[in-house]
Amino acid sequence: MPNWLIVGLGNPGSRYASTRHNIGFMIVEAFSARFCITLTKKSFQSRYGRGSVSGREVVLVKPLTYMNNSGEAVRGFMRNFGSDIRLVVLHDDLDSPLGRLRIRVGGGAGGHRGVASVIDHLGYNDFIRVKVGIGRDSRIPVEKYVLSRFGKDEYKIIEESVFNAAEAVELIITDGVQAAMNMCNRSQSLVDRKQKK
Repeated sequence: MPNWLIVGLGNPGSRYASTRHNIGFMIVEAFSARFCITLTKKSFQSRYGRGSVSGREVVLVKPLTYMNNSGEAVRGFMRNFGSDIRLVVLHDDLDSPLGRLRIRVGGGAGGHRGVASVIDHLGYNDFIRVKVGIGRDSRIPVEKYVLSRFGKDEYKIIEESVFNAAEAVELIITDGVQAAMNMCNRSQSLVDRKQKK
């Protein structure tokens, strides 16, 4: 039985690839490459893969339901694996500066419809969230902004943030969520911290 269910939120298809709203997918892909976990299986309206991280079995998931119905896929996996599996949801954060990495447990959806769908379908909110800021542009309607692609300079920041987020997920699994929060909920990146050791 797997120990961890890691779900990246996003929209399937090339039309949405690398858009701001697909940060969750990007983190899952970075994590899957890091641990050689291929997402080739299909079930519960998702692509998923199973693998091991420091002896803990994990399941990586990319829902194919589109963002607003992400909870349907998550509920399917949670019912299949039972209440003992720990859930981590990866997603973008409109209210944080570009590239800002944050970890939290519980709380509301903060206007994120994918997270709201997960809460609605599970009936509880006390799962772990790893989120990366995508900034906000008041000149552009939110619905269009989240589906826009990053500029060249922005993408450099996002690449590092996605890498750091994948490291944060690993830290959650190996050292616990509090240790990950202590390290990641600060402005200094994990990369910078490792270089100082």
